[in-house]
Amino acid sequence: ADIRLMSSECYLQVKEVDIGIVADVGTIQRLPKIVGNQSLVSEYCLTARKISSDEAARVGIVSRVLVDKESLIEEAVALAAQIARKSPVAVQGTKSNLVFSRDHTVQEGLDRIALWNSVMLLGGDPIAAMSGAGEFEDP
Repeated sequence: ADIRLMSSECYLQVKEVDIGIVADVGTIQRLPKIVGNQSLVSEYCLTARKISSDEAARVGIVSRVLVDKESLIEEAVALAAQIARKSPVAVQGTKSNLVFSRDHTVQEGLDRIALWNSVMLLGGDPIAAMSGAGEFEDP
């Protein structure tokens, strides 16, 4: 997920060990990179303990906790609308480069972005954004 929000009414749990299997949908591969603490991830995966919304935010599993389901949905829709107003090519390029940069050196990431942006300059999105006082405007 690109952006993770959570309601204070919810909890997270890596439950598979409680049902006699190994987590098999990418949790073991992704959670250590998200949290940055192998010991804590091992605790989550080996004990299946519940992770409160406050803890999930504190360790970086989610970026924000909203008070209830309604405010969570409202905020998620507002974020989606804000992102949707941006250049689709720039959004996809940013997403792609965020994922790439997670597993590569800073220099490799910078080299890839330089190549990406050199291609982006051939399109009309940067001009549209600059003519809109720094914001992308829908054509």
